[in-house]
Amino acid sequence: MNFEFDNNKVYLCGVVDSQPTFSHEIYGEGFYDTTLRVKRLSMQEDIIPITISERLIAEKNLVVGKKLAIRGQFRSYNKLVENKSKLMLTVFVREIVPEMEGENTNIIELVGYICKEPIYRTTPFKREICDLLLAVNRAYNKSDYLPCIAWGRSARFISGVSVGEKLFISGRIQSREYQKKLEDGQTETRTAYEVSISRVSTKEENNQSLLNQIYETPNSMATVNE
Repeated sequence: MNFEFDNNKVYLCGVVDSQPTFSHEIYGEGFYDTTLRVKRLSMQEDIIPITISERLIAEKNLVVGKKLAIRGQFRSYNKLVENKSKLMLTVFVREIVPEMEGENTNIIELVGYICKEPIYRTTPFKREICDLLLAVNRAYNKSDYLPCIAWGRSARFISGVSVGEKLFISGRIQSREYQKKLEDGQTETRTAYEVSISRVSTKEENNQSLLNQIYETPNSMATVNE
């Protein structure tokens, strides 16, 4: 199928984990936020936020516990929380699709630009890690700012790339819990979302995209645009 923006592609297959709640309305169509529980190959699970239109919810009869395969885009927006601007992340669902064959239930492919100096570090066990923020262009002169994390050789590679450099990234979206220390001295468990990088390059590679069968084959069950 013809996909307008090829720089931000996500495929997820999991189980609806929470009751959809109203998010916003565009041109008379309502959009709802929910979460998808997606298994890793290690059998651990990621709880990933998704935003889906009311029409797709009705057509698929989405309820908690139902299996769902979707394609879409990983997006960011700013939300005012306790008088502070907070970067929020969600997968905007464009289509409900047939489940892709194989065990990979969580794939993301991005083309964007490094917009902050990457942070390279090593763990006490000498594991190399690099955090970066990727700006991915979207329609109507918008951009999504997506936190990413790389390991080992990929971490070393990214640590040497300059701000403004274009990157081609593939990996998966992951959730992780962390402890946030509050002003009153107490700690609160929060959840962060990021792209765990499995492959990165400064040049487009010739190998076939893992998502081509989802994004280029007109076999979807329902679709929506925003």
